[in-house]
Amino acid sequence: MSIPFWCVFISALLIYVARMPVAKAMKEQGGYNNHLPRQQQAQLTGLGARALAAHQNSIEAFILFAVGVLMAHTTQTAGWLIDSLAIIFVIARVLYLAFYLTDRPSLRSLVWMVGLVCSLVLMISPTFRTILL
Repeated sequence: MSIPFWCVFISALLIYVARMPVAKAMKEQGGYNNHLPRQQQAQLTGLGARALAAHQNSIEAFILFAVGVLMAHTTQTAGWLIDSLAIIFVIARVLYLAFYLTDRPSLRSLVWMVGLVCSLVLMISPTFRTILL
């Protein structure tokens, strides 16, 4: 499996890593409400609320990244830049989760932007394919 595909897999796992503190916060709130979990999540505050937002953003970011990797792959655009963008995206997302959970909004926004740029460049990478080979 290629480096970008491994990065897609890791990014998918990060969605659920981000979800773990949400479940913990829900448990601390009086137990996990399996009948109305979204209603319970809407009442979270502090770390629980930040974890929920990080989880939701992880889902949103994953979609663009996965599409970017697939666009590069289906057009046979490969090389050091594609690999680097995928790795940088994963690193940015790990940092994003850490900064969100520790309530560091400026750093969180910075690494969010890095991840977004990686995804967008992956999406347009077929336009400069000959440079990458």
